[in-house]
Amino acid sequence: MPIATVNPANGETLRTFDELGAEGIERRLATATAAFRTYRTTDLPERARLMARAADLLEQDEDAVARTMTTEMGKPLAAARAEAAKCVKAMRWYAGHAEILLADEHPSETEVKDSGASRARVHYRPLGVVLAVMPWNFPLWQVVRFAAPALMAGNTGLLKHASNVPQTALYLEDLFRRAGYPDGCFQTLLVGSGAVEAILRDPRVAAATLTGSEPAGRSVAAVAGEEIKKTVLELGGSDPYVVMPSADIDRAARTAVTARVQNNGQSCIAAKRFIVHTDVYDAFAERFTAGMAALTVGDPMADTTDVGPLASEQGRADLEELVDDAVRRGATALCGGQRPADLPRGWFYTPTVLAGITPDMRIHHEEAFGPVATLYRADSLDEAVALANDTPFGLSSNVWTRDAAEQERFVRDIEAGGVFFNGMTASHPALPFGGVKRSGYGRELSGHGIREFCNVTTVWHGAEPEDGA
Repeated sequence: MPIATVNPANGETLRTFDELGAEGIERRLATATAAFRTYRTTDLPERARLMARAADLLEQDEDAVARTMTTEMGKPLAAARAEAAKCVKAMRWYAGHAEILLADEHPSETEVKDSGASRARVHYRPLGVVLAVMPWNFPLWQVVRFAAPALMAGNTGLLKHASNVPQTALYLEDLFRRAGYPDGCFQTLLVGSGAVEAILRDPRVAAATLTGSEPAGRSVAAVAGEEIKKTVLELGGSDPYVVMPSADIDRAARTAVTARVQNNGQSCIAAKRFIVHTDVYDAFAERFTAGMAALTVGDPMADTTDVGPLASEQGRADLEELVDDAVRRGATALCGGQRPADLPRGWFYTPTVLAGITPDMRIHHEEAFGPVATLYRADSLDEAVALANDTPFGLSSNVWTRDAAEQERFVRDIEAGGVFFNGMTASHPALPFGGVKRSGYGRELSGHGIREFCNVTTVWHGAEPEDGA
């Protein structure tokens, strides 16, 4: 795939970039390694000052970088601005909390004595150069939620971004440079996916993090496993959105629309499978379908647009295949199910609700990455849980119920990295984020995220001799 900015709203190639060669990669690896040797000793207040400065600069750049994101991958401009603002928030959060999150931990006096020590503590040290392989769908946020904690922990970063968002990738390198970070602390590698293995195998790279597809995660995990290097993987998702009889159906249906079409439906944590108890199925289906059908599809730069184009022509083709397969096998399109006739240019797809889904349909098990929702009827709580878990993925989940006993049952039994009640899944810097099953492993954000790329060091002191001994 060429490294280029291609406007998904019209298919026009706006700018192309040369791929970094072997010499360029070596130069950046050497620079990142040298930077780590000194940056790792920088105290936390200085790291916080640099991160806060980067946040200030990003806040000033919000409109310009939002337009770049929209141009490169098609998200509505308002959503792009919100993404930039969210990055500012996360950067400031880590600048303000890292010292507490990385503070030494002290076992109890009894535990210290039992270990045979006079004193002991747990100390957090950075690992080194971390390679980040990042996707196009949240081209700023996905990177910042890695970079902010990794840099605050004292690591240095190498970014291999998706090939269709090169200008956003280069902006991030420039942002940290302008903030005053030492040369080499954060660098962008304009390389294709074929270059990742050699970079990851380089002994100067200590660890890797990847957000992306399941095949990409398998590839990186396999190489890292051979090299015995730490990885964090955030892969696909097919999140359930469960609606039980006690739910506020109007709110649940309105929120469901946003939960499905956020980022033009191209979000790992977007709700995709809508599992509704039979007692409220008809009411929810009517409201949800009406809300999806009422969305405005069009120019992502326009304030009136709700859903822009998919990021690539191949992405739309993949989505169409899933919908067409389901319809051929008996599913009903309650709305949508085709390209919008009034938008012949660009990679647009009409918001779609499919009902009558059966296990023999590909969309029952595969992730639909676009504005397509699947609707299921459940006769009981047990059936709702079973349907929610009938997926190879386990990123997050949404459950609408006001019954406390039902809530505890869903917390106990849903196989996912998060359970969000009476609202939609969203990431926040203070809360851990990640999944189970084929959605990956490890956690981003919160204290868990900043400690993923730390050497958790036990510091143990033997008994001190008494004076005169």
